[in-house]
Amino acid sequence: QVQLVESGGGLVQAGGSLRLSCAASGSIFRIMGWYRQAPGKQRELVATITSGGRTNYGDSVKGRFTVSRDNAKNTVYLQMNSLKPEDTAVYYCYCNRNHGYTRDFWGQGTQVTVSS
Repeated sequence: QVQLVESGGGLVQAGGSLRLSCAASGSIFRIMGWYRQAPGKQRELVATITSGGRTNYGDSVKGRFTVSRDNAKNTVYLQMNSLKPEDTAVYYCYCNRNHGYTRDFWGQGTQVTVSS
């Protein structure tokens, strides 16, 4: 069974940095990345990266966040710099594969809180 284990969330002051990690079980995923959801808001794209290294970022995080992955460890990372209070949300790891009964997988979420 696929499991996504997230780590690295926490409380940080505006302008600071955090690094999130998500370790996935199973085979290599086509897409790995991060979405986030603030209370009362829709879940939104943060960043994704394909197995070939192609990245996609939400407009609000471009230039501040960097997504990367280690395929040998089946782990995706999110380096978050220049954090803003509006980055406060629950961050969910996301993985997608092009085979199997279930194609999309989500982590349980990790809280990121940025104080002003």
